[in-house]
Amino acid sequence: MLLRFFAGSYLLLHSTCIPMSRQKLGQHFLSDPGWREKIARAIRISPHSISGAQQAATENFCWIEVGAGHGEMTQHLLKSGAPVTAIELDGSLVPALQRLAQTHPNLTVVPGDVLEIDLVALAAGRRIRIYGNLPYYITSPILHRFFENAAHIDSAHIVIQLEVAARLTARPSTKQYGYLSVATQFYTRPEFVLRLPPPAFRPPPEVASALVSLKFPSEAANMPHDRGAQFLDFVKTCFAQKRKTLSNNLRSLRAPEHTRRILGDLKLREDARAEQLSVPQFLALYRAISSTP
Repeated sequence: MLLRFFAGSYLLLHSTCIPMSRQKLGQHFLSDPGWREKIARAIRISPHSISGAQQAATENFCWIEVGAGHGEMTQHLLKSGAPVTAIELDGSLVPALQRLAQTHPNLTVVPGDVLEIDLVALAAGRRIRIYGNLPYYITSPILHRFFENAAHIDSAHIVIQLEVAARLTARPSTKQYGYLSVATQFYTRPEFVLRLPPPAFRPPPEVASALVSLKFPSEAANMPHDRGAQFLDFVKTCFAQKRKTLSNNLRSLRAPEHTRRILGDLKLREDARAEQLSVPQFLALYRAISSTP
């Protein structure tokens, strides 16, 4: 349950004093209003970037904020004119958000864990746009929660540690490229938007952070969800031991000589490793191996 607690409480954005108990949980609060405005502009909810009210009037979408904290970014989202659902796990922060909702009819506050909440039900038939400040330790589970609902999401804008941002946006044959890169690029088109320095947060973290925008859909749009899950299981197997070739990692599915023959048919090196394949190449390999006896 400790990691589930991180899902809500790390995602707080406020400039008040931080109790020591919360510091021990690894929380870093985006306290700098200048950086909050930069994020608002980057995700096009600032009055200086686009007329959010006009956009909301012509498009049927809503914002879901993961970890609303004391509501600093919530107030930026509200200016878009679209319905905003603020998810917050820390019960001590919910009353202030509910008071904010009393003066903003387009705000709904939902106490709870994003890993357990039905995001599609919250959207009530609208397309979903997500904003959240995600903790390092459960970034991957939260992202997979988004991927499960990919058919209903237009975009997700997430503040994460710089190292994780590099993994999400990494290209093949780079040190950062791995399973999470492929999974993210299978479901979305990720874009590295902003690097946030430690002083933007209180207390300052030891590492830099970044804003990454994930645009849906991507390769997964043409594949049923259950097949998408099977594909990601296949990718995990491919990356099981990064130093080994694909023919070795996939020996539980096909004999190595069979895999090498398929790789040759796909114009790939027979000694290729997982880190060298792009998402389309993984898909081609998956389909070829799945369709052969």
